Amino acid sequence: MKQKQHQMMGYDRAITMFSPDGRLLQVEYAKKAVGLGNTAVGIVTKDGVVLITDKRIANPLVVPESVEKIFEIDSHLMITASGIVSDARVLIEDARQNAQQNRVSYDEPIDTLLVTKDICSTKQMTTQGGGLRPFGASLLIAGIDKTGAKLYTTDPTGIYNEYKANVIGEGAQKGKDILQAEYNDDLTAKQGFELGIKILKKVIGDEKFSVKRVDAAIVQKDTKSIKRLTDKEIKKHA
Repeated sequence: MKQKQHQMMGYDRAITMFSPDGRLLQVEYAKKAVGLGNTAVGIVTKDGVVLITDKRIANPLVVPESVEKIFEIDSHLMITASGIVSDARVLIEDARQNAQQNRVSYDEPIDTLLVTKDICSTKQMTTQGGGLRPFGASLLIAGIDKTGAKLYTTDPTGIYNEYKANVIGEGAQKGKDILQAEYNDDLTAKQGFELGIKILKKVIGDEKFSVKRVDAAIVQKDTKSIKRLTDKEIKKHA
């Protein structure tokens, strides 16, 4: 009822207008867009950080290999998103530019945390200025740098947190319940992929699950490089 009253009074029409109880309704709507997006899982393992995500291919005429949901930012850093993926692409392109500039300026790979902070600064600015709307995307940012294996999650408000494992998108709470029950610090990459695919199966449903709709990759701790899984490798873990 209170939400409807806020809408009638126009508090959800402008990002710069707080509701009487101190909420920015457009930001909350952006979070709901994330909750309707594809499921994405990030897990820190002994071998590196793994990302597993649902490509969510709605049209059978789409070529599955053409759908990319895990994006390489630099050789040691990758991102997946949930929500409005076109919004996420803008943030991803900015992250790629920042990573390249860091290599040119300092001759070293960019820290995962620095990329995360830059993305969140951009997100936060869209919650504060007129004529804009919040980015309707949450990101899982996975990287290996001098501080070790890192996994960060950002949300539409510009908040970020570091996680050992996390799920975003549709069915996120179901996935988090599984992670809380089964995650431990000694997981190998193989076990991490199996756990991530188990979460996708739980959210998607066994009858709808297909290897073709899974995108999976790991930032390897030993080589500090990204390895994408083939359909054959994903099928083994599934």
